[in-house]
Amino acid sequence: MKNTGMYVSLDIGTTSIKVVVAEFINGEMNIIGVGNEKSEGLSRGIIVDIDKTVDSINKAIKQAEQKANVDIRNVVVGIPSNNVDIEPCHGMIAVASDNREITEEDVRNVMAGAMVKSVPPEREILAILPEEFIVDGFDGIQDPRGMIGVRLEMHATMITGPKTILHNVKRCVEKTGLHIQDIVLQPLAASSIAMSSGERDFGTILIDMGGGQTTASVMHDNQLKFAYVNQEGGEYVTKDISVVLNTSLESAERIKRDYGYALPEEASPDETFPVDVIGQSKPVKIDEQYLSEIIEARLVQIFEKIKHELDIVGARELPGGIILTGGAAALPGIVELAKDIFEINVKLYIPDQMGMRYPTFTTGIGLVHYEAHLDDIHQIVKGHSMMEFEASETLKNQKSDQTNFEYDENQLDMPEEPKKKTKRKEDTLTYKAKNFFSNFFD
Repeated sequence: MKNTGMYVSLDIGTTSIKVVVAEFINGEMNIIGVGNEKSEGLSRGIIVDIDKTVDSINKAIKQAEQKANVDIRNVVVGIPSNNVDIEPCHGMIAVASDNREITEEDVRNVMAGAMVKSVPPEREILAILPEEFIVDGFDGIQDPRGMIGVRLEMHATMITGPKTILHNVKRCVEKTGLHIQDIVLQPLAASSIAMSSGERDFGTILIDMGGGQTTASVMHDNQLKFAYVNQEGGEYVTKDISVVLNTSLESAERIKRDYGYALPEEASPDETFPVDVIGQSKPVKIDEQYLSEIIEARLVQIFEKIKHELDIVGARELPGGIILTGGAAALPGIVELAKDIFEINVKLYIPDQMGMRYPTFTTGIGLVHYEAHLDDIHQIVKGHSMMEFEASETLKNQKSDQTNFEYDENQLDMPEEPKKKTKRKEDTLTYKAKNFFSNFFD
């Protein structure tokens, strides 16, 4: 784990692009610069116009550079969890050294063995997250380096996502002249700071409410087990207000921020505010309870869809409950509404860093926190994955006939005798959605 260094995160959101510059000294994080620029070129969390997105990124980077008084060259980039697949993978090799001491190179090789698993050409490996290593049948090992053994195995979680999303994000960052230090799935980053270690271990749901979409993710056993993206977010609440009240989007956003409340029964029918209605010369008076009813209708729809997906995998049975965060989660009364819908414990996470006490910065701060706290094994795996990704991009640019960059299994130092299958200990949770958590709670 790194104790000292400077990290810069780039959170490319639908409504805004956030850049966070953080300095770590002896494990303590200090935010020294922030950039926050309105997004252009994104829709529902996905890049739809590269040039506009690049322009927005440049503006956010410039803001952060001026505030931190540094030149930004390397960034940790967050990537949304749209259409991600989470599945187990397994690698096995023979230890290469003559004295049978397991080295860092063996860890890389067993990681390469796990990545040999076939990935469809339209998908890309976003992350390999080691769960345990097994040395000659002894399992539960977190770091096998320095141990003596003949056979090394690794059980891990493989996360893959659409190649288009990853390519477009990478392309935008490259066009700004920045170098990608790491690419991190946004739920992993956000949960690293929004959840305690116990919540990640025992099982907790994180609902990140952004402008263009809402992401629900489940952490259990310190692993990402499930992710679902609902293509509705804070922008949809704003659009509903705009349509119902017949006012501009700018006016609707201001009204939502100044007078919005998620629970109509807690809003006052006697408190009114002026609304500039299109086609009328004078503002119209609207009461806060009516506005709250408009807001509640959309939020209930979002939460009901998420609840349905969580119930398919039985995630609401987890002891950690739900943590709400993201810009759209700043609406007063939203926690109480979520409790009514989900019928479990719900709390709101707001970063506590000075000047950043707003849930929209959760992912940006989480990205630097996640990167700075990677242990040695995850650093090795991360570096290997980045080399794999860069190599595949190079081959693609050279118009290679090979669609995906893959390791040749024959190049690995495998024993001549047939592989022995090692029975994996039964997981408390399965990876398939339809019985994801059911076995655990039956």
